[in-house]
Amino acid sequence: MRIARWTPVVERAERDGTPHVSVVERAERDETPHDVREGFVVGDRVVPFPDGITVADVLAAGVDAAHDLYGRVADAPGMPLGAVRLLAPLVPASVRDFVAFEEHVEGVSAGVEGKSHVADEWYQAPTFYFTNPHTILGPGEAVRPPVTERLDFELEVAAIIGGVAGSDGVNLTAEAAASRIFGYTIMNDWSARDLQGREMKVRLGPAKGKDFGTSLGPWIVTADELEPYLDADGFLAVRAEVRVNGELIGEDLVSNMGWPFPELVAYASRNSRVVPGDVLGSGTVGNGGCLGELWGRNGGLTPPPLQPGDEVVMTVEGIGELHGRVGDSVPAPALPAARPRPRARRRAD
Repeated sequence: MRIARWTPVVERAERDGTPHVSVVERAERDETPHDVREGFVVGDRVVPFPDGITVADVLAAGVDAAHDLYGRVADAPGMPLGAVRLLAPLVPASVRDFVAFEEHVEGVSAGVEGKSHVADEWYQAPTFYFTNPHTILGPGEAVRPPVTERLDFELEVAAIIGGVAGSDGVNLTAEAAASRIFGYTIMNDWSARDLQGREMKVRLGPAKGKDFGTSLGPWIVTADELEPYLDADGFLAVRAEVRVNGELIGEDLVSNMGWPFPELVAYASRNSRVVPGDVLGSGTVGNGGCLGELWGRNGGLTPPPLQPGDEVVMTVEGIGELHGRVGDSVPAPALPAARPRPRARRRAD
């Protein structure tokens, strides 16, 4: 079962004789989606939820309720997939991004530290950071990065949290956390590596090296659809690939992560809470899941950083394809450097 958000693509003729302009073209001008609809993807068509129900409502109700809802509308005519522009499949409540692939850490550390190294602390717990839920991008939507010389992608799978009756989402066991996973989508954690590198030297972040854009899509596939891909240890053994301008850059099995998804969810809930609509990224897969890993292994910027006009396509078995493209960078207003201060403890009279 697939859940999506979309806006119709309707060609219209301009009265003054200008060419037809589609919703997609207009949306690319102002990046504001119009006439947003939410529902199921059924075969090659989209079918809206009935009664004004939203994706947020469906996630809160849980997977069983979603199946009941699907049974009510699955035979409705809907609209052809080709007649809509897919949006990010949800408006996240929050976005956590883990670093769960040892091979990724090995490669990136080689570029940052000059040698391949995985800290002992990495093995102790599945570390994550929070990123920006307000700069989510949908399939095909252009990322407009800050000024950077090292723009990168990150190929990930994300778990989407749903509701479970009687669960407050606090201090979950791995078993209980598994039931809170409503489904999965593809995640591209766009990264400005030069900005990120500066920030990490302050022992905080990443911040502006990451928070300008995260792509999600093309839809949410419910967890039951991917159960056949679970291996004997509970890891999701789906194949993930990423291509830049048609060239295969990286490929991996998601089951190479250090912890299965329920353990990521359980850790996120420790002394805290997960709620419906939370997005938990797996972290970047290994074997070329990002350029930064390859730069570390190759000892230089090979393959080259992303440039405006580049097309990034991520494919994950059982989920689908997430298309992304690089737009022009957006210069930000300048801010001064920190000023030396006298460290006075009282105001002068």
